Amino acid sequence: MTDNNPSRTPSDETLVAYMDDQLDAEERTRIEAAIQTENGVAERFDYLCRSQLPFEHAYERVLAQAPMEKLQAMLAALPAPGSTPARTLSRRGFLAAAASFAVAGVLADRVFLAWRTPTMPHGWRGLVAEYMALYTPQTLDNLSDDPASQKAQLAAVNARLGLALDTSQVALPRPEFKRAQILEYDGVPIAQITYLDPERGPLALCITRASSGQTALASEERLGMNVVFWSDSSHAFMLIGHNTLDELGAMAQLLRGRLSA
Repeated sequence: MTDNNPSRTPSDETLVAYMDDQLDAEERTRIEAAIQTENGVAERFDYLCRSQLPFEHAYERVLAQAPMEKLQAMLAALPAPGSTPARTLSRRGFLAAAASFAVAGVLADRVFLAWRTPTMPHGWRGLVAEYMALYTPQTLDNLSDDPASQKAQLAAVNARLGLALDTSQVALPRPEFKRAQILEYDGVPIAQITYLDPERGPLALCITRASSGQTALASEERLGMNVVFWSDSSHAFMLIGHNTLDELGAMAQLLRGRLSA
């Protein structure tokens, strides 16, 4: 594989092809030079090198909900075998397709319908888990612990989601509060309050609007992380991390009492 435009910044597909040793010598030399001299390329290459997530497990629910008739019709409309070069779905192709979807904001019909409808209980937790799977202790280690900054972050979360959180309400006995921010998918906001547990690593309390009514604490496992979730009359909550279910349950019980007071 060779990039026909040597001056262009290497694409994700080209970088992954380099990782998979699928480039010719000239192209490898160009990519190596770009990694060494261009900070943006080096950072992207480092990110892709770490992208070893359990994709198959993460998308089992999505595949189960896929509109098979529509997909079959799309496949039937493709050119006949032999009219275009055959290609297999390699790691390079998967990452390139994933990157293009992320940039364009284009997702298959119904793939994240559950997320778009906050009253459906499973979709948003799956997306949060995929996001949290990228976190390492180093992701949070250097964040500022300035109280004024954290108070301002919580104020922004409160304004967006109609909450009234303060630092004392979200504090946990062992994990350290590191950051509060708003994430969004397809116009649906979600608050992410992130902690760093010195023993278990990244941990997050996530909140979105919901109208399903009050529910008791429940638990599940997603992408190797434990999740405890519940809801009140206006919001759904989840606590996710590598802590044991007993640890998460105790923290969730504490947070639930404070947030519903």
